[in-house]
Amino acid sequence: MADQDADQDAEPNGASRHGRILNIDVKTLSPAYFAMVMATGVVSLAANQIGLRPVALALFGVALCAYVILWGLTITRLTRWRSLFFEDMFDHGRGPGFFTMIAASGVLGSETLLLTGVVPAGFAFWLIALILWPTLTYTIFTAFTIKENKPPLDQGISGAWLLAVVATQSVAVLSALLAAHIGQPYKIELNFLALSSWLWGGMLYIWMMSLIFYRYTFFRFSPGDLSPPYWINMGAMAISTLAGSLLILNTGDAPLLQSVEPFMKGFTVFYWATGTWWIPMLLILGFWRHFVKRFPLRYDPLYWGAVFPLGMYAVSTRQMSRALHIEMLDPLIAVFSWVALLAWGVTFAALLATLFNVRRAAQIGSRS
Repeated sequence: MADQDADQDAEPNGASRHGRILNIDVKTLSPAYFAMVMATGVVSLAANQIGLRPVALALFGVALCAYVILWGLTITRLTRWRSLFFEDMFDHGRGPGFFTMIAASGVLGSETLLLTGVVPAGFAFWLIALILWPTLTYTIFTAFTIKENKPPLDQGISGAWLLAVVATQSVAVLSALLAAHIGQPYKIELNFLALSSWLWGGMLYIWMMSLIFYRYTFFRFSPGDLSPPYWINMGAMAISTLAGSLLILNTGDAPLLQSVEPFMKGFTVFYWATGTWWIPMLLILGFWRHFVKRFPLRYDPLYWGAVFPLGMYAVSTRQMSRALHIEMLDPLIAVFSWVALLAWGVTFAALLATLFNVRRAAQIGSRS
């Protein structure tokens, strides 16, 4: 495999320089780039719930295009640089980024159902997520368990690990939405899958958050350690709130859910309250990072992991308000929807600027 990589770099002079710049993006593509699809999809839903349907549909188109392009790049990377691909998958730092593939599929499926009502398309995304979830979950965590060389806790864990929770809850959300869109005999099975995924995602959050909070408070914490995925601390709870709210809304047609409805209501508020607690904390830490410690603010694909929680908080708050009739939370819906749209716009502009700079560098390199 190393020979294959070397052969691809050993091209004629001009093609080598041009190809090297273009290939670096694919060869070293962050597995977490599917967070862009997650963020775009949920911000689309946030825009739709505040009456910006044309914006929502445009963002839906962007999310679909990004999803297809990223799968193309991922498959290219897997076939041409297989060793690097699996090296990333088994790495404690980069491996959790692969869970964005599951979450992106789940979010797109949910978006398809809510914006278009096309059930077969939503079902197709559900199948993709359902296949990816056990494949990636057991592959990655088995590798983390049996590998001989492991990093210490303070170097190996970050907020990105909570993407495993987001991926699990995305399956719960899409399953609950599908259950609401189809009839028997599959409604019961889908609701049971949604309930089981919702509960497992909550348990996984407790396990991981305990380690992350321990790392926060008992190890040295530098500005560089506070990477954007730490916003998933809140985002994982927001999508858990959304899944719980949808399950509560499904209770009318599901006797199984009716028997555990009080439990679901309590845990949904528990998830929402936990996610809400994280927002001021993360803002304070962000201020400390960029203004006190003057850590440079530059584009990183990981910033999509910070956009996603903002949009998800807006969407989940609206659904919880509907499910539990808590209208006093409605002002938060518009505020966080607009904040999420602004954050998406800034991050997307930074992405375009980065791509333009890379392209310009490639043109300069090919002329020299």
